Amino acid sequence: MNNNLESLTIGSFAKAAGVNVETIRFYQRKNLLPEPNKAYGNIRRYGESDVARVQFIKSAQMLGFSLNEIAELLKLEDGTRCTEASKLAERKLGDIRAKLAVLLRMETVLTQLVAACHTKKGNVSCPLIAALQEHKGVAT
Repeated sequence: MNNNLESLTIGSFAKAAGVNVETIRFYQRKNLLPEPNKAYGNIRRYGESDVARVQFIKSAQMLGFSLNEIAELLKLEDGTRCTEASKLAERKLGDIRAKLAVLLRMETVLTQLVAACHTKKGNVSCPLIAALQEHKGVAT
C-alpha cells in the first residue's frame, strides 16, 4: 500500500481520515470536499490537504455543527475572518444551550416518573405509563 499522503486512493484516503469511503463520496456530493481529477491510470488521488479537510469536517460535527454550517465554516477556513467564525460559533452555542435546557427539563420529569414507579404499591397502574397516556407532566 502506498503511504504517500499526496497520492492516496479513495480507500487509503478514507482510512487516513478515519472515515469510510461512502463518507468521502457523501462529502463530495455535498460539496464539502472537492473531487480530484483522475490521474495515474484513471484513478482519483487524494492528498494530505484532503485528509485535513475531512478531519476539519469531523471536528466540526463533533461540536454539533450541521453540514450546512460546516460549509459556511469551510469558507472561513483560512482563519482571517475570525469575527464571522465567532458569530457562527455563538449561534451554535445558543442552540446547544437551548437543547441543554430542554434536556434538563426532560431529566427532571423522567426522574420524577422513575421515582414514582419505584414508590408504587399495590395494583396501581404504572405512573410512567399513566403519565405518558395522559400527557401529564411530560410536555417540555
